[in-house]
Amino acid sequence: MSGQQQTRRNFVKQATVSAAAAAIAAASFSPTANAAPASKPRFKKAVKYHMVTDKSLSIQQKFQMLKEIGFDGVEIRTRDKDSAKVKELLKARDTVGLPIHGIINSNSPDIKTAIDLSKTLGGTSVLVVAGRVSKEVSYDDNYKEWSDRLKENAPYAEKQGIKLLVENVWNNFLLSPLEMAQFIDEIKSPAVGVYFDIGNVVRFGYPEQWVKILGSRIGKLDVKEYSRKLQQDEGLWKGFNVEIGDGDSDYPAVVDALEAINYSGWATAEVKGGNRERLEQINQRMDHSLELK
Repeated sequence: MSGQQQTRRNFVKQATVSAAAAAIAAASFSPTANAAPASKPRFKKAVKYHMVTDKSLSIQQKFQMLKEIGFDGVEIRTRDKDSAKVKELLKARDTVGLPIHGIINSNSPDIKTAIDLSKTLGGTSVLVVAGRVSKEVSYDDNYKEWSDRLKENAPYAEKQGIKLLVENVWNNFLLSPLEMAQFIDEIKSPAVGVYFDIGNVVRFGYPEQWVKILGSRIGKLDVKEYSRKLQQDEGLWKGFNVEIGDGDSDYPAVVDALEAINYSGWATAEVKGGNRERLEQINQRMDHSLELK
């Protein structure tokens, strides 16, 4: 966290303490003096399963390690859909008690299979990347194609109790929170929302502003970082080579924005994984940046 961010956070906390003291002093005059105070959003921490890179561990051992470290769940890719792998995942989930909260389907057009897989594994969502705009694929054509695809699959997802959550990624599409909100709203389904990636917007925006605008459309969060300095000095994609909390995502402001929209749900790390030590570092950084400890 930068010094400026810390100063802002300290200021906010000091103001909160002062306000609380004033409220206590006036408590005897307030009919709501005994009301329970508002609490911070309770994020549930997770990682992408493929971030666990220790090949010497079985699926169950990987799940056990993640639970011991302090993660609340894990997210699986669609490629793990073969029956033998699914059986192992279910056994690990039930034995260890670590939920599989969703499926990463990326930009695969086969959304129905991902819905079924999420349902089978006890998940609540499918992460959707809405195509990609390029020289060959026009913006308006991509907009219509993926809007139609989501409309087609939304009734089935709703019936299965699964959310289709569109992620903001670097696919030259949905480049502002206002447009993303419009895209989601036009589908007119409670089963379709946003999988908001905090780090992905730093290159051209401010995550807390996206949170404010997208509001209740946000179903889940991806947690990562981005450095504008590394982008400028070393190249566009090098901006991601920074640890959670050390880049230009203003996490105190993001947490405030999430609190303002009453978000309480999954926050999944999407960074370079590794062995137990590396995953412990990720867990600690999530705790710090999301103000969980």
